[in-house]
Amino acid sequence: MADKKILVLDNTQIEQKTTRMAYQIWEDNLEESSLVIAGIADYGYILAERLQKELQQISGIEVQLMKIELDKSSSHLKAITDMKIEQCANKVVILVDDVLNSGRTLAYGLGVFLDIPLKKLRTAVLVNRSHRIFPVTPDFTGLELATVTKEHVDVFLTSNKEEDTVYLR
Repeated sequence: MADKKILVLDNTQIEQKTTRMAYQIWEDNLEESSLVIAGIADYGYILAERLQKELQQISGIEVQLMKIELDKSSSHLKAITDMKIEQCANKVVILVDDVLNSGRTLAYGLGVFLDIPLKKLRTAVLVNRSHRIFPVTPDFTGLELATVTKEHVDVFLTSNKEEDTVYLR
């Protein structure tokens, strides 16, 4: 049973969910001329890239992309970004990750922005498992998935979108 994988989302469904999330982000930011999408490496960043491309196609919003690399094993916030955090000051920031489980990763991601003033900070995830330990709730979600804590969600986002999948095992 442990090796059994159940396909939750295929590449077409992932693309549909990403498009819907992009429209929701746009609707939440209709008055904005620019925003920052900050993706948590690795798959959160790939999702952020796709949201950026989709937003640029459907809206007139200028979308800056930021990559955040977190040391998830540390008990303190250790993050590396590919642009200066100060460039996000007084802007809307959308923090993106692939799966929300306990909320630890998103909580660390939110911590990156604590020392600068923002217009607003929102969160987006492809899959929300709702097993939060930390008080983090996504603003934009591709799929709400009811799971037990022993189950694991595997997200695979590739440069070849045709191979994208989400499995439950």
